[in-house]
Amino acid sequence: FHSGEREEKCIIEDVPSDTLVIGNYKVQRWDTRKQEFLESAPGLGMFVTVTAPSAEILLSKLYGPQGTFSFTSYLPGEHIICLQSNSTRFVAFAGSKLRIHLDIRVGEHFFDESAVQAKDKVNEVNLRLEHIIEKINHVSKEQNYEREREEKFRKTSEETNSNILWWAIVQTLILISVGIWQIKSLRDFFISKKLV
Repeated sequence: FHSGEREEKCIIEDVPSDTLVIGNYKVQRWDTRKQEFLESAPGLGMFVTVTAPSAEILLSKLYGPQGTFSFTSYLPGEHIICLQSNSTRFVAFAGSKLRIHLDIRVGEHFFDESAVQAKDKVNEVNLRLEHIIEKINHVSKEQNYEREREEKFRKTSEETNSNILWWAIVQTLILISVGIWQIKSLRDFFISKKLV
């Protein structure tokens, strides 16, 4: 995505609890002479802030023009990940465009291939099995989180349905009351004018 030099850009990532989130990014600065983005942005860094659903800041750190950040969620929900350059230019003069390449992986686990190659076949199978078990645990957490979200949505839908039903009943009672009052008022009017 593109961003201004001092502009903060945020994304929302829905993450289950106890899940590792890894983000890789790279910043490129627009070169006005060449009319293209430079391969790197030397001297420019990114300030990364991660906020939990409880509004608690999980990560707030300054990184270089290219880097990796990671955090572990402790609450399920929408985590806000914000990126802002550390440009020292004043806002009025910071007109340079930035291109930010961002790759976020949720539930990733580090799997060291070199360690697998160094061990014998039994250990290789054992490490791969542990990695598969970690992935299964992550999928299980993800399913539980989605199940909780679906249950919350269902409860909200049922409450809304119930409220609509009661609102329809109240409207019907008001309509009947107004109708009876109009009939009584018209009857009293006709009696007073001696038309009936």
